[in-house]
Parts: sequence; C-alpha cells; structure tokens
Amino acid sequence: MGTFDWLTDMSSITTSAVDTPSPRSIEQTCDDIALAVLAVVSVVAALTFRDYGLGWDDYTHAEYADLLLKMFGSGFTDTRALSFVNLYMYGGGFDMAAALLHKIVPFDLFETRRLVGAIVGIIGLGVSWRVARRVGGPVAGLAALILLALCPTFYGHMFMNPKDAPFAVAMVVLMLGLVRLAQEYPAPSPHTVLIVGLGLGLSIGSRILGGMALIYALIGFLPIWISDYQTHGLRATVRRLAHVVYVLLPALVLGYLIMGLIWPWSIVDVRNPLHALTYFSHFFEKPWKELFAGAIVSVPDMPWSYLPTLFALQLPEVMLALLAAGVVLTAISLPRKSVDPKYKAVLLMLTLAALLPLIIAMVKRPALYNGIRHFVFVVPPMAILGGIAFGALFNHLNSHGRRAQAAFAALFVMGLTLPLGEMIRLHPYQYTHFNHIAGTVRGADDRYMLDYWGLALKQASEGLRQELVERQETAPPNRKWRVAVCGPQRPAQVALGPDFAIGWDSHAADFAMTLGEFYCKGLNAPVVVEIKRDDVVFARVYDIRGASIASLLAIPAP
Repeated sequence: MGTFDWLTDMSSITTSAVDTPSPRSIEQTCDDIALAVLAVVSVVAALTFRDYGLGWDDYTHAEYADLLLKMFGSGFTDTRALSFVNLYMYGGGFDMAAALLHKIVPFDLFETRRLVGAIVGIIGLGVSWRVARRVGGPVAGLAALILLALCPTFYGHMFMNPKDAPFAVAMVVLMLGLVRLAQEYPAPSPHTVLIVGLGLGLSIGSRILGGMALIYALIGFLPIWISDYQTHGLRATVRRLAHVVYVLLPALVLGYLIMGLIWPWSIVDVRNPLHALTYFSHFFEKPWKELFAGAIVSVPDMPWSYLPTLFALQLPEVMLALLAAGVVLTAISLPRKSVDPKYKAVLLMLTLAALLPLIIAMVKRPALYNGIRHFVFVVPPMAILGGIAFGALFNHLNSHGRRAQAAFAALFVMGLTLPLGEMIRLHPYQYTHFNHIAGTVRGADDRYMLDYWGLALKQASEGLRQELVERQETAPPNRKWRVAVCGPQRPAQVALGPDFAIGWDSHAADFAMTLGEFYCKGLNAPVVVEIKRDDVVFARVYDIRGASIASLLAIPAP
C-alpha cells in the first residue's frame, strides 16, 4: 500500500457509517462507548451544574430574557427588549429557554441557567459525534466525542457562558447540515434541508458571526463544483447548483423564522443584521487592560499572537496533535484525484471552520479579551477534525496488525488522561485550564488571565457564610454585613444572599472579597477564606474590620 493510499479508502466514507469498512463488532462497540460517554457526561453535569458560579454577564442576560418574554407576552407592545443595553444585537434564545424552564423546575433562576447550559453543551457533544462519525466512521466519531468532552475550554464554558457556548453548538448543528449537504449533493434529503435551516436560524440568531458559515460553504464546495465542471460541463454544473439552491429555499425560510423568534430585533428592520455586523466590527466599550504573556496590554492593542498563543496553551495536547494531523489530512487530500470530491469538500469546510476565524482575527487584529471565549465556536470543528484524523490513522494501521492499532489507541488514551486530571483538579473552573506546555494554571498564573469570569466568588461567598456560622458571629446591630468586592458585583450579591450588602467601598466594609486576578490587590489583613486550585489563588476573603484599606484595585504597571 502506498504512503497515502489510505486516503482513497477514507474518502469513500462520505454518506453514512453503514458504508464504513469496519466490522460490525467494532462499529457497534464504538457506538456503545460513545453513548456511554454521553451518559457519563450527562450524569456528571446533573450532579455538578450547581457548582458553577455567576459571571459578569449572567444578571444582565437574565434581565434580557425577562424583557423578551414580556415583549412576546404583551403582543409586542412592550418593546424594551429591542433597546436593552447592547444585548438586543444578540439572540436571546438561550436566555429565554432558561427563563421558561425556571418556571417548572425546582431550582433558582441562575441554577437553571447552569442546567440549560449543560443541556445545550451535551447536545453539542452529540452533534459533534454524529458529524465526525458520518465523515470518518464510528472510530472517528468516538474519538471526536471524547476529544470535545475532555476539552476543558468547551466543557467549562458550556455551563456558564450564555453567549459563546450556545453559539458554538448552533454552529456545529449548521456544520452537520452542510456536511450532509455535501455528501448528498446535488439531491439533499428533506432531513438535510431541515437541519440546514435549523442551523442557520440558531447560529445567526445567536450571533451575527454565524453568517461566516457561508464562507465555509462557498469555499468548501469548490472541489464538488470543480469535479462537476470537469465531468458534466459548465451548463450541467450550473443547473445542478441551481437545483440545490431551489431545494434549500425552505431552509432559508425556516432559518429566517427561527432567527426572528430568538433574535426579534433582527427582523424589525431587514437592515438590522448588517447594523449588528458593523457594530461588532469595531470595539464598542471603553478600553481596559488584561494580562497577556506577562504584560498588561490594552485590549484594542493585543498582538496578532494572542489567539494562536492561547489556543496552543489552553487546548489539550492530544487535541493539538490530532488537529495538526487533521489539517495535514486535508492538505494532502485536496490535490489527489483519487479522493472523492465530496470527502474533500467536507474536510475543507471543517478545516475552514476550525482555522479561518483565527486567521481573520490575526490579520484584522480586533480588540481581543477574555481569553478565547469569543472563539469557543471553533473548538467543536477542531475536535471533529482531530477525530477524523484519529480514525484515518487508526484504519491505516490496520495493515500493520491489531497490535499497532492497540498501541495507537493506548497512546490516545494516555493523552486524554492529562486534560481529564486537570478537569477534576480545577472543578468547577475548567474553563481556566492551561495545558502542560504552559505549565498548567500554576505556570500561567502570573502570565495570563485565569478566572476572568469571576466564578470563584460563589465558593468564596459560601466559605464566608460558613466561617461566620462556625464562629457564631452575627452582623452588627441594625445593619447587614458589609462586603467590598473586587470582581463582578451582582453575582457576588446573589452568591452572598440577603444578609450581606456589597459594594466597592472598603473603608466601611467588614470583609473584602477579591478575585485572584492582577487587578485585585493583595491585602495586608487576615485571610478568612481562600479558594485555590493547583496552588493558585482564585479568590480570597479578608477580614478588614478595623483596617484602613484605601482600595481593592491594584494599579497596573505601565
């Protein structure tokens, strides 16, 4: 067998897992394990979703949901949602779903938001599995599922990120539709049309950036169109394309309706999506500074290396290696005439989905902040591409015997133990993960932002309440405990409860609660509570009664 002859075998896997050359026993085993992985993640999520604290945006998003539901309930007479801060330029589907579910489940609103986040994330895991399985077979599907489930960045964000994680899942739903469309071209099935429409509505209705999928499709389908032109000529190629566009018209209608449902502002004026695109193409807030590579940098001035550096340091090592293999697989597949054009198209779309947004950001250099949270949507296609590469290599090793395949699988499992161990150790702050290349969070602590969302204030608040109970201390007469907070104020108030009053003023406060980020000052006062992971301080509570504390904010060095 030639060095790359396995590509021809892999390219035949373009329609369904039934076409895979794998024996039924291996196929069934991989599918059974995949279902078991989804079940385990679901159980773990159900047991732990309440561990995740609130971030900077939760309270505002909850208010947005309330306004959206009031607008629908009033028959569109109450339109405050259409001008609420800048959230009207985002879809509110996730927020409305959480608000509606809150009415029927025995959890408070913010716990319900974490539950809905977990559900949406698990849906994303399942869809990613199906995409990779459809392209590369059951081994590839299982590998992609495990890569994504054990990616701390994705797993952590799915619980607490109300914008970027749901958008990532919507985009992978759309990718499933595009993959099916490529495989069934030029006669997409009704199911494919339905999935494309659903994905379009959910993705663009979540963030206008969902329109980037059009670029993936236009470039990704080039191998199919080139092959059509070479085989059938220009007229037949145009006719086949026109037929596909005609068949997809119901998907466009469905997508528009879904977009309008979850993002009402987008259909109030047909120009509004373009207004949103223009708005988000420029930095729309007052600039602040963040820690990157050990330096304090203004967010509009982040270097081009911001995203590639953070992805290299925050994704698990095994995912990075398989992602690189997936990109190589795409590169060597495209020029080979023996590879099915539909397989080429699928690989090209996945590679574009994984890398193109990063390349555009590196070239355009927009304001960048909060680590890679705005780019969580590229993580599922990265995992899918990595899973397909694993499946291709695993099948290629079949010619070398079962021992070679077993050794490769064992190496894969060993690679997975690194992110798994870190996820357990960091819980519930998986989103702060840095890999062993970076020296884990311990090595990244003084160089990069960790808990920029402020989740640790939940555990710090619980610790303060418990400490006061154990000390049998009560608040001074005729007032509540006063807590000065360096971090998100509203989430701290929710976490502390009604017996506490929070604010910035450290002069009149009894306690100071601070995040472990660079902008919060370390105080010369008794430490009441300390939240740590891997010897890194995520939050502290100080007893500042009788102390003279001018400010909780550190002054960054110029």
